[in-house]
Amino acid sequence: MRIALSQINVTVGDIDGNIDRILQCIKSARDLGVNLIAFPELCITGYPPEDLVFKKQFVNDNLTALQSVISASSNICVVIGYIDKDADAIYNAAAIIERQALIGTYRKMVLPNYGVFDEQRYFTPGNKPTIFNINGIKTAVNICEDIWSDEGPIKYQRESGSKLLININASPYHRGKREERELLLSKRALENNLAIAYVNLVGGQDELVFDGTSVIVSPEGEVLARASQFSEDSLVFDISLEEDLNTKKCKVSNFNLAKNSKVKNKEPMDDLEEVYAALVTGTKDYVKKSGFEKVIVAISGGIDSALVATIAVDALGSENVVGLSMPSRYSSEGSVTDSELLAKNIGIDLLKTSIEPVFSEYLATLKGLFKKAKPNIAEENLQSRTRGTLVMAMSNKFDWLTLTTGNKSEYATGYATLYGDMAGGFAVIKDVPKTLVYKLCDYRNTVNKSIPTEIIQKPPSAELKLNQLDEDSLPPYDQLDEILKAYVEDDKMYKEIIADGHDQKVVRRVIDLVDSSEHKRRQTPPGVKITKRNFGRDRRMPIVNRYKSY
Repeated sequence: MRIALSQINVTVGDIDGNIDRILQCIKSARDLGVNLIAFPELCITGYPPEDLVFKKQFVNDNLTALQSVISASSNICVVIGYIDKDADAIYNAAAIIERQALIGTYRKMVLPNYGVFDEQRYFTPGNKPTIFNINGIKTAVNICEDIWSDEGPIKYQRESGSKLLININASPYHRGKREERELLLSKRALENNLAIAYVNLVGGQDELVFDGTSVIVSPEGEVLARASQFSEDSLVFDISLEEDLNTKKCKVSNFNLAKNSKVKNKEPMDDLEEVYAALVTGTKDYVKKSGFEKVIVAISGGIDSALVATIAVDALGSENVVGLSMPSRYSSEGSVTDSELLAKNIGIDLLKTSIEPVFSEYLATLKGLFKKAKPNIAEENLQSRTRGTLVMAMSNKFDWLTLTTGNKSEYATGYATLYGDMAGGFAVIKDVPKTLVYKLCDYRNTVNKSIPTEIIQKPPSAELKLNQLDEDSLPPYDQLDEILKAYVEDDKMYKEIIADGHDQKVVRRVIDLVDSSEHKRRQTPPGVKITKRNFGRDRRMPIVNRYKSY
């Protein structure tokens, strides 16, 4: 059987646009002599559709669109994700279509309800594992989480005689997910003795990025071929499966990537390349799918804004990125010249305006109100809020989306200013710890030297007062990020973090900073999910919260 795993980039709610893309892929696959083409989970509606599912018209429109796929299925079998319904419930489903007829529907049985997933809020689980005879091969179909759960339908499907499993997915990316996923697929293939054709969504949707990386895995657990990461692709291959008469074991008797397919087997990216690609993909799709053409980035001469601007250029092209330099009385000369060098290196226009006149006017206006009070963080944050006002004014005037430059370490500890540097439309590195920011800059400079060495080497500073350094307010970032990962991502207890070798006072201070900054994080723009547990969809803490973790 010749199979195509079509990992496509769809947009939630753009049912007509998604169908156009799906029909193009079906035509191309038919031209390649494909017997079966599989599309990702809920690709007709886009994933995750969230509360759109509660709109009856949305569900009906998706069912109407499915008819277009059925009509286009002459001489090819199509497996595609959509929303199914009956009189009592709606379902996350896969349609199995052949000879312009819906020959079966599989309803997802295991509905994830953790991390970024809320499927039990929307869907009713199916209760019937299904097997289809496709091109002479007994073939099972299931959906994403069905294969992750030990209680899923795969065991029944294998016991019913299936030799091939088509598993359709909308599996979001986080760092390390590809290895985790492929190990799981290899384990499931081996323990159930069947081949697994795994097709995944690709592209960005709000905070989520889907990496594609569709694979075909043999019954022995070997990854036979892999599609691209973070780009549309169609993995087309010929496979023959047979059962050994003596051992009753299923095995691949023949496997080849289709010679007339444009796709070749893809070696996976290394860790930093993969993270960087996810940030570029998430940024590009958020900007484009939101209807913007250009973005603006406040460039300070620091490492965070340098990374964000460079990612934006890689995502959108230098002609669609504008930098805005806004020095103050505390900005070093190096910060200004470093901003200029960065802009030159990445080929963007750099606009410049001093915030000093506005900041001075603020201080004069507040002088009477601030009388008898010593200068403190209020004066520092006035500078950040002045910059936030100016960059948002440029965004409004020219219809440019503002990209904010705060990293995960800053958002975790509240080391960011509401309505200042937090003001914007998309927080590109919101889920990137500071130590990873440095590694990504070093990685990007191996592609071509874009980020000046001076920016990477200078001690980090907000430059909101004289001789200010981040370490005046925070523990060193290498220490801070280890504690944050333990507390925020791994949910370790206070005593466990201490046992890892961290100072008791420092750990308490970090925990207090994290817990007291929840109100700030609720007001941040969305940003690309990179870690296993991000702020937002993954971690939902009450804002008013007096519980102490120590």
